[in-house]
Amino acid sequence: QVQLVESGGRLVQAGASLRLSCVAYGLPFGSRAMGWFRQAPGKERDVVARISWSGASTWYPDSVKGRFTISRAMAKNTVDLQMNSLKPEDTAVYYCGATPRLFYGRPSRAPIEYDYWGQGTQVTVSS
Repeated sequence: QVQLVESGGRLVQAGASLRLSCVAYGLPFGSRAMGWFRQAPGKERDVVARISWSGASTWYPDSVKGRFTISRAMAKNTVDLQMNSLKPEDTAVYYCGATPRLFYGRPSRAPIEYDYWGQGTQVTVSS
């Protein structure tokens, strides 16, 4: 049984750093690209970071570029999201997802292309 489990979310002040972690159980980890997404109340789930199967390539939207860093440890079946200089607008539930599909060599930004998801971890950034 495949299970993704996120952890690390909590309440922090603006400007702080936070590291989220996602552990993949029962998943052929090397066969999946991974992504971190977030969803604020009343909004759609949006991608904040993607990483290739090998971990050699990463992609970020402009909203988090330079502040967030995604990484994966193949031996531990984990994918982490380091978040620096957090802003109140970063407040959301953060999810990790796994996808077997690539589009033009990179994992999709669309949540529908991800076949496994974690339960989410809440990140709240106070001003």
